[in-house]
Amino acid sequence: MQTREHLLLPPSLGTQRRVTSFHFGDAGAGRKVYIQASLHADELPGMLVAFKLKASLAELEAAGRLNAEVVLVPAANPIGLDQRVLGQALGRFELASGQNFNRHYPALADRVFDALKNSLGSDTSANVAAIRAELGQSLAELAPTSELQSLRLALMRLAHDADLVLDLHCDFNAGAHLYTLTPQWPEVEPLARYLGSCAQLLAVDSGDHPFDEACSQLWLLLDQKGREHAAATGGAAPAIPLATTAITVELRGQDRVEHDLAERDADALIAYLTERGFVAGAAPTPPDLPYPATPLAGVEDLIAPHAGVIAFHRPAGFTVEAGDLVADVIDPISGAVSPLYARHAGMLFARVRDHYAAPGMWVAKIATDLAFKTGKLLSA
Repeated sequence: MQTREHLLLPPSLGTQRRVTSFHFGDAGAGRKVYIQASLHADELPGMLVAFKLKASLAELEAAGRLNAEVVLVPAANPIGLDQRVLGQALGRFELASGQNFNRHYPALADRVFDALKNSLGSDTSANVAAIRAELGQSLAELAPTSELQSLRLALMRLAHDADLVLDLHCDFNAGAHLYTLTPQWPEVEPLARYLGSCAQLLAVDSGDHPFDEACSQLWLLLDQKGREHAAATGGAAPAIPLATTAITVELRGQDRVEHDLAERDADALIAYLTERGFVAGAAPTPPDLPYPATPLAGVEDLIAPHAGVIAFHRPAGFTVEAGDLVADVIDPISGAVSPLYARHAGMLFARVRDHYAAPGMWVAKIATDLAFKTGKLLSA
């Protein structure tokens, strides 16, 4: 194992933060896995899972069972970890800019394709190598102008050439669930099974370029640009595969920082790495999928119509039918009680953590198979 430190742009005189990465296996193996935790710094289950993974990866490395380089970043957001206001951790948005730490990663498809459009051909492996080299060069040439930009660049420079990217998050109060690109679902499904994921949310563009899509969506865009260029020039479209599988893994809720769950989740991730061939050995048979994959555009948000106390009737991680009562929003002053019903059948996969509602706030989320949303599909 190698330990590397990645310095961020100092936000002030005498202050500088760093990201620490642990590197296992052989960087020359030709395959790479990148795993990071707690990009939203107040989402801590992934950090404990990363602690468990570090020990497991060290054992696998010592046993010679790693068929790839595995890069692990247990605490991906030192900026957010240092943000506390009146004792409250605020790790989702950077206080200096108000920006979500998991949005606005570098979008480099145009730059990479313009540099390579006349050299890409029918050799898939050669194209992947050329694209990753150019992407790495493009990232190296970008100069951050803020600490947040330097964090985004540091993480992208670590992940840009990975075959598999796992971004470990959690929700407020939730069952385990995940997000990935629609065309990647068949290869992601075993992970959902190993994790017991209750909801699998698929899209090709969720909006605002989150970390996982910055790693994987680029390949879809390059393939599209290659086809368009070929049509315009009368040539053959280059062979550009979807070379990076990127998955946002939501490890239940913010309060589920528990040894037994973390060990179970770490074992599930190792099982998936084994199933994908990054770890040598026989992968365990994955259990049944708790709930099928559904479009991210089909997530039904239950919205509070007024301020009040939220009283839930249904826990996260279970299915509901259309018309089921999920929660009440109660105004104890006026006596008004507003029941929130599921409009569609689906999986109630997430709920708010705090039980006081403001008007217009989402209270619960239900994964349904009916795609009805457009525009930005992720919550802030």
